[in-house]
Amino acid sequence: QLVESGGGLVQPGGSLRLTCVGSKLLFARYTLGWYRRVPGKERTLVSTITQAGETNYADSVKGRFTVSRDNAENTVYLQMNNLKPEDTAVYYCNARLRTVDYWGRGTQVTVSS
Repeated sequence: QLVESGGGLVQPGGSLRLTCVGSKLLFARYTLGWYRRVPGKERTLVSTITQAGETNYADSVKGRFTVSRDNAENTVYLQMNNLKPEDTAVYYCNARLRTVDYWGRGTQVTVSS
């Protein structure tokens, strides 16, 4: 029900925009978020945006990443600027309503020269 796109290979200092489109979900009801996982580690929070548009970011991405949503299009975005090699991970889209979570399958982001 959630499909991410926009990942790829980018050089350090570059930018990418991730997109997550939901189907069969009324996005306006959900807190939406982005998480990431590197091999051998647990999935960690990158950013969230509430139904009211309040945003939250991991300290490691503050000032570089921006999350936004378009409820009419059932879409959430993650604009990633000034990417660093340590941002390399699989990025997952999340939609949360109370205790119910929906996840996408992830999109790979690789930051390397």
